[in-house]
Amino acid sequence: MSQTQRSGTSCPFSERARSFDPFGPAYQADPAEALRWSREEEPVFYSEALGYWVVSRYDDIKAVFRDNITFSPANALEKITPATPEAMEVLKREGYGMNRTLVNEDEPAHMARRRLLLDAFAPEALAAHAPMVRRLVRERLDDIIDRGQSDLVQDMLWDVPLLVALHFLGVPEDDIETLRSFSVAHTVNTWGKPTPGQQVAVAEGVAKFWTYSGEVLARMSAQVDAGDEVHGWMYDMIRQNRVAPEIVTDNYLHSMMMAIIVAAHETTALASANAFRELLGDRHQWDAICADPALIPAAVEECLRHSGSMVAWRRVATRDAEIGGETIPEGGKILMVMASGNHDPRHFESPDALNIWRDNSADHLTFGYGAHQCMGKNIGRMEMAIILEEVSRRIPHLYLDDQDFTYLPNISLRGPEALHVSWDPAQNPERHDPSLREAGRDFPVGAPDRKAITRNLEIADAMPLADGVLGVTLRDPAGGALPSWSPGAHIDIVLPEGESRKYSLCGPADTGDWRIAVLRENEGRGGSRWMHKNAAAGAQLRVRGPHNHFRLEEDASQHILIAGGIGITPIIAMADRLKSLGRNYELHYAGRSRRRMAHLDRARADHGDRLHLHVSEEGARADLAAIIRDAPPRSFIAACGPARLLKALDELVARRDDLTLRFEHFATDESAGDLASGKPFDIRCADSDLTLHVPEDRSLLQTLRAAGIDVPSDCEEGICGSCELAVEAGEIDHRDRVLTASERAAGDRIMTCCSRGKGKLTLKI
Repeated sequence: MSQTQRSGTSCPFSERARSFDPFGPAYQADPAEALRWSREEEPVFYSEALGYWVVSRYDDIKAVFRDNITFSPANALEKITPATPEAMEVLKREGYGMNRTLVNEDEPAHMARRRLLLDAFAPEALAAHAPMVRRLVRERLDDIIDRGQSDLVQDMLWDVPLLVALHFLGVPEDDIETLRSFSVAHTVNTWGKPTPGQQVAVAEGVAKFWTYSGEVLARMSAQVDAGDEVHGWMYDMIRQNRVAPEIVTDNYLHSMMMAIIVAAHETTALASANAFRELLGDRHQWDAICADPALIPAAVEECLRHSGSMVAWRRVATRDAEIGGETIPEGGKILMVMASGNHDPRHFESPDALNIWRDNSADHLTFGYGAHQCMGKNIGRMEMAIILEEVSRRIPHLYLDDQDFTYLPNISLRGPEALHVSWDPAQNPERHDPSLREAGRDFPVGAPDRKAITRNLEIADAMPLADGVLGVTLRDPAGGALPSWSPGAHIDIVLPEGESRKYSLCGPADTGDWRIAVLRENEGRGGSRWMHKNAAAGAQLRVRGPHNHFRLEEDASQHILIAGGIGITPIIAMADRLKSLGRNYELHYAGRSRRRMAHLDRARADHGDRLHLHVSEEGARADLAAIIRDAPPRSFIAACGPARLLKALDELVARRDDLTLRFEHFATDESAGDLASGKPFDIRCADSDLTLHVPEDRSLLQTLRAAGIDVPSDCEEGICGSCELAVEAGEIDHRDRVLTASERAAGDRIMTCCSRGKGKLTLKI
């Protein structure tokens, strides 16, 4: 029914919502930009023209993915444009019988099949395919490297993922061009808007694809039944069919044969084309991966976030359910636009900027989420990384030609149909060093390791801020602008021996400067001593970040900011931000003596009577009990400083459930290994419908990653909070220094790098 019928009155949504057209030029050109207004104003709306509820914000899309019972995937492969009678007759004549696959089937059938087929997608199993992927890429590069120009889609990016898909499946390498036309027909048939005249031709292509898939499946089945030594995912499925025909049915085999060729091929081909377009369009970032190939996995992930090939998925509500403040009626069809969610500023800072150093790119929704998350995500990542590594090593000087990019009109799959590039073959590095052709670099299979995402920066100036405190300002040595950051963010300085130290960015945040303050700690681990000795104007540093696990809740009714000593560094940036927003706040700054208190003059000048100084040698120690006692209800308290200060605040705030406390530690006395080991326990991943065992010598974080579940992490010492997951049930052995006493008592979240379960845990992932 329409929204007007649903409400019984006039449509309550805006004119833009009512006129939304995913086949219009705005959405087809840039889906995320086309839905910017929705993310800002109407995150869930009904499109009368489409007959779907459109969901545009990150958290709402993830909520739909999370509940695959309320929001069934049954319509995921439904034709978005109803077939004409003539097209239906073509499909009927050819015996087309496409049925449910992993993408669009409900529980319990979906997970029963998924579990049978999951082992081949484990990271260690996929790593065995890497040499084959590299060989295919090199062969295509050899064909074009002395040509000086190429349509990368035609010459490499379409064929390589298709050949990889066929190899992985165990399908013979038949006519590439035939499969290309089949794949395009399937995309247009499912997600496109062909005219009535085009529908017959599309149906012919789809029917031929179905017939071709059946013929290949019959040959492969005969090989299995004959006992031939054959390998590949489809062969494994055929064997599962022989063992469990009630789960892996004959029709399921045929449907999956057709669907998986598209799923394993077209998504990676288009994502790779998008990645080259974005990276070559930002020369600074392209040059960065050429100079430091360790950044390539991060570049792949950021390109998947910024310009992924899978733009949208569909669901249908099995009951009345609320999403984003709107009630979706039973039977309501939903279009989740992941491309829009991936540009949601509530989850990604400066989301419209491509930033290969971004710390949370792997949170993107391009692969979906939960029980239906793409099983092939890691093979896609691996292919894209190898393609980028080979091209950037052998032709680092290629550039985009001037061209108009075109896309196959549809609502879900997106990537340029052609990508024209040029280069000067005389500058090919391997002409001077032939060994470069074979100098490939392999990467671990899976989401990128945050510790490998570093950039080289230069110290613009270094000067004393107080006794024992050095102020350091960083800049890009190439003169580029550094990414913006939000108050509470920190960066990691990587020391020569590979260890790192965390330093808050002091700001002001709106200047674009990256400024830190380093307290010399003679009894510390040596990082601050190294910085005081070596940090000088012109010196180079390796830096990770910014990361922000200490976010300011800007919309609280009252803010109380508490800094102890060098803890002023994130706190003063928060004060600056609150002042610029006109919010209510008070700033408490405690120190032993004024001469040792960094940014004291700045705090006085910028925050005036909002500043409350507590100087020990002047007999003015901070009365924390009084500060918390007098805090107005619903105050947000942010604190950074010595452990004893944070512990005292934690105990005081725990007595008041109307206050919110957030604090940050930068050091721990225990190693990650010591923190994480302990009694074995089991976990159930509710959203993924998996049960896993965590042994005594492995952390929860390591166990989840080994099962192919992406969980971000940073410090892996229990002090940053980046690996936090929600807990649905079970008792937690908390070992972190992130959660407050009240948060621990709630028992609804765990830091997976160090904390463990006291018995079985159920996680919301």
